[in-house]
Amino acid sequence: MPDLSRIQAPQNATAVVVFANGSLLWGKGIGAQGESIGEVCFNTSMTGYQEILTDPSYAGQIINFTFPHIGNVGTNKEDIETLNPVARGLVVREDITSPSNWRSFKHFNDWLIEHNMIGICGIDTRALTRRIRDSGAPNAIIAHNENGEFDLPALHKKASEWAGLEGTDLAIEVSCAQTYNWDESLWELGKGYGKQDKPEFKVVAVDFGAKRNILRCLASAGCAVVVVNAKSTAEDILAHNPDGVFLSNGPGDPAATGEYAVPMIKELLEKDIPIFGICLGHQLLALALGAKTQKMHLGHRGANQPVKDLKTGKVEITSQNHGFEVIIDSLPEGVEASHVSLFDDSNEGIAVKDKPVFSVQYHPEASPGPQDSHYLFERFVENIRQRKAA
Repeated sequence: MPDLSRIQAPQNATAVVVFANGSLLWGKGIGAQGESIGEVCFNTSMTGYQEILTDPSYAGQIINFTFPHIGNVGTNKEDIETLNPVARGLVVREDITSPSNWRSFKHFNDWLIEHNMIGICGIDTRALTRRIRDSGAPNAIIAHNENGEFDLPALHKKASEWAGLEGTDLAIEVSCAQTYNWDESLWELGKGYGKQDKPEFKVVAVDFGAKRNILRCLASAGCAVVVVNAKSTAEDILAHNPDGVFLSNGPGDPAATGEYAVPMIKELLEKDIPIFGICLGHQLLALALGAKTQKMHLGHRGANQPVKDLKTGKVEITSQNHGFEVIIDSLPEGVEASHVSLFDDSNEGIAVKDKPVFSVQYHPEASPGPQDSHYLFERFVENIRQRKAA
């Protein structure tokens, strides 16, 4: 490794990514000034950068976008998944251009500054993607200084000493602080978001980092949604007298979050109440059922992920964001794999054979297909309907 104390920033460089192994990427800073540490992952989506950057599941991660033009349609007040983004930063190929979209209300760079998010442009993002593909997601620190002054040894020390995501519970950092009700339904052109004022069922959503559009899908499916903190107990949840329980997406290592979430889910499983899990919620449900999880080499992040429904044979084009997976061979008797990735045969869904309980690894609330997977919300509601009729 070269002596970082002797390296000077290239002319006009105002940002740098310092990796844990001491390698560097120089570029132009965008967004807020400062520094931020995280795991560098890549996302292959061609659209939806605002939803991606506000997805709580990206807590602890610096996102490398493979699509070169990020920020070209500006930002708006509707395409957000949480009010306070927790992604650690972004790496992009091209500089941000002026927004070109009728829905834009703010330049992307101004939006990044508003949310204190640090970025770097001018990077060969495809080369960085190949590096992640071959060697796995590295830890790094991203720094932006308009004067081009960086203490590289100090930055490297922070990056090399950062513990990373494995073994880390991040869900509690992004979960809601208090219980609240949700009735906003899906967006329609010319109308905006609707309101569910005639719900058929009540669902408790356990917030491990829930995306807003998931809650909207539940509301649009006929549910009054009560959102509770990640550390809620089964007793807390059942006190709301729900017709079903939803386990949300979220960041971090499921085994770490499972320390408090798994006992709660096990108690709910004994009640025979309909349960539906997405992403981290899927992994936590699998752990509660006796399966195991593991960190993936590079994870799945993008809006073009093919998934096969093993029951119907249907292939869905899905949106995904996860760095951990359920180990298929660890599924216990009575639990079957329901969906599988056509990229690498990793598990994408499970179902309990004798209970109204199922989950998927991907994000059915997103629209890459565009609505290939919305049936899962209807399946959850139908499970509730059948249970109430029994």
